[in-house]
Amino acid sequence: MSGMVNQTQPGSPVLIGALAPLTRPGWVEAGHQLLAGMELAAQEVNAAGGIGGAPVELLVRDTAADPRRASAAVDELAGLGVAALAGEYHSVVARAVAARADALGLPFLCSSAVLDALTDGPTDHVARIAPAQSHGWRIYADFLIGAGHLRIAVATQPSVYWASGTRLLRDRLAASGGDVVELDLSALAPDALGDRLVDSGATALLLLVGHPEPAVSIVRSVRRDPRLAGIMIGAPAGQPEFAEWARELGDEGAAIPFLRYLPERLGPLGARVGTALRERLGEAPSFVAFEGHDTITVLAEVLRARADQPWPLVDVEGTRGRITFSPPPGGGVWQWARPPVQVVDRDPGDPTRLRIRHPG
Repeated sequence: MSGMVNQTQPGSPVLIGALAPLTRPGWVEAGHQLLAGMELAAQEVNAAGGIGGAPVELLVRDTAADPRRASAAVDELAGLGVAALAGEYHSVVARAVAARADALGLPFLCSSAVLDALTDGPTDHVARIAPAQSHGWRIYADFLIGAGHLRIAVATQPSVYWASGTRLLRDRLAASGGDVVELDLSALAPDALGDRLVDSGATALLLLVGHPEPAVSIVRSVRRDPRLAGIMIGAPAGQPEFAEWARELGDEGAAIPFLRYLPERLGPLGARVGTALRERLGEAPSFVAFEGHDTITVLAEVLRARADQPWPLVDVEGTRGRITFSPPPGGGVWQWARPPVQVVDRDPGDPTRLRIRHPG
């Protein structure tokens, strides 16, 4: 694998390009959580002697949820001599980063984007910490089926990510006799959503839309419509994970199940890192912060290995379990073999507390 440690002189920093959405229209809170995890891990790597005695230095670039901006950042970072790329939250952006990294022969470890088709074909340059969407969203569909929700409405916006999620849900529900009704918000006025939802006969509405808007407005509208009192709201993409959700919606944001990529209990390493992240962030860390930390921890081992094909050699204790990689069936990117998955929601009695609704 090309693009490994690039040092002009002994002891010069090992540069890693860190990509995250830090401004709108990107999901800014997710970006800051992701960056906090990466920065903490870089500090820990350096405290332990760095990579071959050289310190790690993160070169941070804001993708702002823009694939073209992200591709340009990859080119810039490659010109600056980065040894690898890390991060990104939005799937469409990570896909652009993966394509450019693969073309340049740069290792890219994706932290949080779950879209299955992160690349157009097999590559030895790209790997992923987050679970593939097909894995997590099928678990979410199983949760819906187990809870008796077989007719689902999805409020959605045009996006390859939302379209992929809708397809996965539909296929899984169809196998149990269920179906999915799509409510396309690009062709539906917000005040018409309640009428369409009532007419659909759905028992659950899933938010396959951006955050904070229109997700927050949809939740408020549904919660305040007496006709929809029996409708469960769900958010498989994880919008309620972040503190901003609770600040915006309060009690109305509770009891909205979402996917969370944490184990039921953190081990000693995860607990220690969680405490450090809380101090750094001033609030409870999201699973995205742990993904960022694991990304840099793994990349440090990859760069130390100096191997042409390092992903199959990875065996690292991460914050959420032992991390090894395997190639997905049919090709694509190298994937953490067993990332943890839960379906959780915010407790109506205390929206700052999360409840496990379905273990992965």
